[in-house]
Amino acid sequence: MNLLRIIISSLVSFELLFTSVFSGIPLKYNMPEKKTGELTSYVNCFTGTGGIPWACAMLSPAATVPFGCVRVGPDTCASGGVASIKTNTSGYYYEHRHMLGFSLGRLSGTGARDYGMFRVTPSSSPENSKPAHAFSHENESAYPGYYSVFLPGADVLCEMTASDHCAYERYSFKSDKPAVLYIDAKSILSSGSVSESDTAVNEENCSLTAYSVIHGTFSERYQGLKVYLYAEWEGRLSSYDNDSEGIKLVFDNSDRSPVSLRMAVSFISSESAKNNMSSEIVGKSFDDVRDEAVNEWENRLSSVRIKADEETKRIFYTSLYHAMIMPTDFTDSDGKYFGFDGKTHSAGGFTYRTDLSLWDTCRNVHSLYTLICPDIQRDSIYSLLEMREQGGKLARWPMGAGYSGSMFGNPAVIMLSESIIKNLDFDYEKAYDYMKSAAEGQNVSDDTERDIKLFNEKGYIPDDMTDRYSVSKTLEFAWQASALATAAEKLGKEDDAEIYSERAGYYKNIWNPEKKYFMPKDSGGSYGRIYPYITSFIDDIFGTKLIKAFCEGSARQWRWSAFHDTEGMINLFGSKEFFVSELETFMKDSSSERAALDPGSGFWIGNQHDIHTPYLFNDAGRPDLTQKWIRWTLQNRFSTDIDGLDGNDDGGTLSAWYVFSALGFYPVAGTDKYWTGSPLVESAELTLAGGKKLSVIVNNYTENSFYVDSVEINGKRIENNSFTHDDIVNGGEIVFTMK
Repeated sequence: MNLLRIIISSLVSFELLFTSVFSGIPLKYNMPEKKTGELTSYVNCFTGTGGIPWACAMLSPAATVPFGCVRVGPDTCASGGVASIKTNTSGYYYEHRHMLGFSLGRLSGTGARDYGMFRVTPSSSPENSKPAHAFSHENESAYPGYYSVFLPGADVLCEMTASDHCAYERYSFKSDKPAVLYIDAKSILSSGSVSESDTAVNEENCSLTAYSVIHGTFSERYQGLKVYLYAEWEGRLSSYDNDSEGIKLVFDNSDRSPVSLRMAVSFISSESAKNNMSSEIVGKSFDDVRDEAVNEWENRLSSVRIKADEETKRIFYTSLYHAMIMPTDFTDSDGKYFGFDGKTHSAGGFTYRTDLSLWDTCRNVHSLYTLICPDIQRDSIYSLLEMREQGGKLARWPMGAGYSGSMFGNPAVIMLSESIIKNLDFDYEKAYDYMKSAAEGQNVSDDTERDIKLFNEKGYIPDDMTDRYSVSKTLEFAWQASALATAAEKLGKEDDAEIYSERAGYYKNIWNPEKKYFMPKDSGGSYGRIYPYITSFIDDIFGTKLIKAFCEGSARQWRWSAFHDTEGMINLFGSKEFFVSELETFMKDSSSERAALDPGSGFWIGNQHDIHTPYLFNDAGRPDLTQKWIRWTLQNRFSTDIDGLDGNDDGGTLSAWYVFSALGFYPVAGTDKYWTGSPLVESAELTLAGGKKLSVIVNNYTENSFYVDSVEINGKRIENNSFTHDDIVNGGEIVFTMK
């Protein structure tokens, strides 16, 4: 990758030098001064935007506000304008040195390419309105709420910022040539398509409207997503052309005044988009909107204030920033949203949100929101219940206005059960009915119905009766049953609690006591073969079916996945000593490099199924090894480099792991329990619901002191290397004493 980067950089440097010599445009541009606050200054928006394509965190430097709708930023491409579909699914790949323009939306950190609508491409030539511009990272800047780049091919500084539903773009053309902006109504991130689009210009009002029906990785699965645009410009328009595919605006730039473009989106109508603009940015300058966006980020990031060294602060606040990009605000300024039933609804007392990467985020992100963003957690819960009511199914990866069907199982059961257990305020009975229905294979997709009924009836999913992932599905259904059992017990549903508690133990039915692994098992009870040191990516690359029983990993990485019942799982190994020995070997076999070409079959923080494993030493009586490996992971698997994460961030999941672990504790998803670890910060203060404060104090802190002597919460020493949500929900102090 380093050699490839050198070659690409050399070619682009030559192209930029050629442009500079023959146009008189300087190669290096003095970028605008950053306008960050105290905490936003620590965020590196380019972290996780490059590296090995399949190990890329899939993040983007696009300008956005916390949990907003619009994420406006660059869509990069290879030389010649070819947009690669195998690099960064967010539209921006750091190794690229050309860009197609700036679109209004993208998913954050996922393996799916979606949105990318209404791309704007600047040009200084009316005859070439959609060029692929070469650019240099030296002439590029980003911080929370802002992105800019200088494009020498058009001699223009491009700046953009955002509000919830609006993008504000400012183009400063440096020559007196015509200033051209092309708005592409048929744009979408690579590998997607647009089935329908239209545009219209109102020259008198300096405005335009457009819509498109996009079909991305996920939106294609429910026949496409219709997106509406309303936009206004500031500049002396000299001519325009428009058709169903887009609009070309040509401005007289003889006085070299900046051309501004305000753009608002809605998933209901162009009129609703216009109302969003009126509500959010009308009457405000570009600088006003940018400053408001930065302040929004500053406020959100200030929910956790840490004392730490400068590098830790940079990684921590970059991680916290990435954990606060999704879920997406899908509610217009008038409180209306486009539902899963294809109808317009009003959100009563909450903000309807979508783009919930639940299979990933149920593991820690929603636990983080419960602590420091309770409004977002409440929105997510209410939105899931609305989706179920209007769409008929409990979503597992809702995107836009429909079900993506991505991954497997019922991860919403984990999130909703945990929210019941932690006493969040919502309709428990409605949520429980929906979860129970899903757990019985009702109101779910056909493949999920088959798998759940097999699990419930046979006690595992026979490998010969499902298409793939028989082991992974069995393990996750058992985990979900455990969470539902705990919720049922809390609600006084004793019979249900007993049923689901029994199902929670079904993971034992696929444990081969001879091999000491969870293994595929056919309907006759015979175990299949496993290849513990081979990951499922071999199947993906070569089209084999060697690892088809396991999802996105190896048998070794799924070996630790009954963490809802660690005592029972440890017993399967025969002794705590053997469990610890095998687990430490697994940790030691972690790849020697972060974001490696091959993550290997050992510990891989870059994917969700084994991110909890360092904490398992706690329950085996070896908290020292949890502390050792948590600190190792924090220091060796995260940075602010372009490959600063070990895999896809998946809606902030890897980032949330860092945030929790740096603070010294970590949630056991689907429960009210937190494991203790090894805090990386010297101290921290979290702002909880109602403004309550939770302090983390680390006594005897030094850079190399990662072993913990004791942990006290509000003066009481905790036992068993864990505590509950009730211990901290009202604030107070967690005191770690290091040794």
